Amino acid sequence: MRGAQKNWNIYLNNKIAVSNQKSAIGNRIGYYFLLWCLSGLVPAFAQNAATLQGHITDPKIQHPVEGASVFIEELKIGAKTDNTGHFRLVMPKGTYRVSVTALGYETLKFTLITAADTNVTWTLTQAARLLDQVDIVDSRNQAGVKALQMGVEKLSIETVKKMPALMGETDILKVLEFLPGVSSAGEGAGGFNVRGGSTGQNLVLLDQAPIYNSSHLFGFYSVFNPDIVKDVTLYKGNIAPEFGGRVSAVLDVSVKEGDLEKHQAEGGVGLIFSRLAVQGPLQKGKTSYAVAARRSYIDGINTLLTSEEYKLNFHDITFKVASRLDDKNSLSLTGFTGSDKFRFDKNNAFTWGSDNGSVKWRRVWNGKVQSAVSIVGSRYHYRLQSANPESGSKSTWKSAVNNLAAKAEIAYFPSRRSTFKAGLESNYYILNPSTIKGIAEGEAFGTDSEKQHALEIAPYWSHTWDISSRWSIGYGIRYSIYNRLGPGKVFVYDEATIPGARKPVSDTLYYGSSRKIAAYSRPEPRFSAKYQHDDETSFKASVSRTAQYLHYIANTSSSNPLNIWTPASNNLLPNYGIQYSLGYFRNFGKSYEFSVEGYLKNTKNEIDYINGAELVNNQFLEGDLLAGKGRAYGVEFYIRKNTGKITGWASYTLSRSELLIDGLNEGNWYPNRFDQTHNFKAVATYPINTRWSVTCDFVCTSGTPVNYPEQRYVSQGILIPYNPNDFRNAYRLPAYHRMDLSVRIEGNKLKKNGLPRRNSDYWTIGIYNIYGRRNSFSTYYTQDRGRYGSNDIIQSEAHNVSVVGTMVPSVSYNFKF
Repeated sequence: MRGAQKNWNIYLNNKIAVSNQKSAIGNRIGYYFLLWCLSGLVPAFAQNAATLQGHITDPKIQHPVEGASVFIEELKIGAKTDNTGHFRLVMPKGTYRVSVTALGYETLKFTLITAADTNVTWTLTQAARLLDQVDIVDSRNQAGVKALQMGVEKLSIETVKKMPALMGETDILKVLEFLPGVSSAGEGAGGFNVRGGSTGQNLVLLDQAPIYNSSHLFGFYSVFNPDIVKDVTLYKGNIAPEFGGRVSAVLDVSVKEGDLEKHQAEGGVGLIFSRLAVQGPLQKGKTSYAVAARRSYIDGINTLLTSEEYKLNFHDITFKVASRLDDKNSLSLTGFTGSDKFRFDKNNAFTWGSDNGSVKWRRVWNGKVQSAVSIVGSRYHYRLQSANPESGSKSTWKSAVNNLAAKAEIAYFPSRRSTFKAGLESNYYILNPSTIKGIAEGEAFGTDSEKQHALEIAPYWSHTWDISSRWSIGYGIRYSIYNRLGPGKVFVYDEATIPGARKPVSDTLYYGSSRKIAAYSRPEPRFSAKYQHDDETSFKASVSRTAQYLHYIANTSSSNPLNIWTPASNNLLPNYGIQYSLGYFRNFGKSYEFSVEGYLKNTKNEIDYINGAELVNNQFLEGDLLAGKGRAYGVEFYIRKNTGKITGWASYTLSRSELLIDGLNEGNWYPNRFDQTHNFKAVATYPINTRWSVTCDFVCTSGTPVNYPEQRYVSQGILIPYNPNDFRNAYRLPAYHRMDLSVRIEGNKLKKNGLPRRNSDYWTIGIYNIYGRRNSFSTYYTQDRGRYGSNDIIQSEAHNVSVVGTMVPSVSYNFKF
């Protein structure tokens, strides 16, 4: 093996030398193409090597065992199974002692002879007593120190369900906000912010299908039903080359497969909504289904208590069908549909929602090659309806974002220390900014804005390599190619005479179908390195370059359903970013782990707006937008306790996030709306006994930046505040802090006769905002309504808006059978 490794190193060095020589000539495109093709030039390894791959299942439920560890004792190497129960190892031919372990299963030990490439299926037996899962973040104790990647967080769904939440309903996005580097604009703020980036700079995926609005009820809950979610992974620093299209972070949410042996159901009844999830086999041992649905009933409670026509509700359905076609092929279909409805009265309503679907075919070709092909469709839409019965007038305003994508990827494993990936992703966008139709004074009217078409294609390539027991590296590149396409009408703008003013239209151009309006391309290299000082300590570094071709247009600090997505064009350049990260990771035995990560993120073509910008139904929107630079930098501290009576974690982030845009803030840097200098969070769980457990969390952050008027004038008795210096975000809201408490009461595990219960249930009792803190979400000013003389000074008054300004108790019942 050493001779083979030496030959491989010589071969790779020769190829890199050839690549560097071409780069010196100046052929950058050829250089990147050569890197992408290297995976096909890797020679076969030594002939005495054998590949061991296989599938680990639970025979009781005929379901794959994810996260099982396969360990070869003589070689001191191992592997973990993926979400389909598969694993692979490359080792010298010989006879070895093997141990297979997994949480909740008996350890399997035996002797294995590998004389050639071997494909196996092993089964595990459930332990007599399954331990309750109390992990805060899955496998972080090992992954934090030993994994190559940094800035990656993986959530346990069991932890999500134990966290305190508003009105007793746990939510994935709200739990994310307790991780270092993740923040929110406050209660009721949709989406989340990562390392100073905006909500629209996060790529949110549900089984690879993009989600353009991840919130229900104006941000109080997310579209992700925890009853059907398998795992949640957040990439906030070192983003792998297979992900692209956003400059800040990637949230990858996976939907679980149904049980292959028996039918099951689980759900819950709360104060806001109820939910139900069912799963089971369509064909035992081969094909399964899983379906989960939720429906709120605030509108029903309102109807019972009042005669008002006001209604607010949401519903969603998530499903997945998965089939193992044979030992090498599997196929899955995932779908989601959900919508919200907000009716002001019987004549005026606002609805918005998402529809997503994905099909994925996965194939294991042999012990060294695997592939996956996916086709994805996604749609986000909203609609405003209004009517006046007295005049007979009515109108409807609609907008939508449509996305069709395809992705193909192949993975090659030449040795246990090396993995190559290569793939191609294509996204086609059709955006409808607005369609307005209606009747006024007995005549029909309507306006239909130009639909916007864009195509983004990105080949990518990556290689992870454990160079030695101490050094590991990962590198790769994604090359994104973007085209804004016709048909459509395009405006050409001149620069404004005064910086920061509206840009005037100088020309109008017309493009036919599929004609190229604007084209951009961008190499997006990614690199990471790890130095393993010892089993308990490691140092990591990474660089990630990203590009975003869809801009998120919003003039509020939080996401709302009316915010606009618009593609890069001849006037609007793509958003580019590069992030540098350094990290130190340390475990103190099995009880404590500690990490500190520092980062610097620079971005180009960040969007802000002129004063008085019109963002809704404005065909000249690009003339009201300004572009400039952005920077975000900070340090994140994290400590976690894994064992003992009390478990939990705490994090502190010290950071800044700023913009520099010509024509705003007198040409100086200013904090963006998501800047939080200080961010402290803590979570602790205490099991009182086998049935009762308590979880408490606390959060304290700096107030978000705001604009306050510095002067005022009076016109016809009306006081009008204004800011003559055009300062941006020069003030801050008061500091935000809150504490929550949740008690989980497990149902009886045994029947009266002492036998185990087949079904399980538990109650959750919570208090959100224990001490009733009135945190400010925004501030507005009103004029005193008193009577004043002609020489009197009119007084104004400031008002703080608190979305949740009191203690909120809750209770929910959850079951599984």
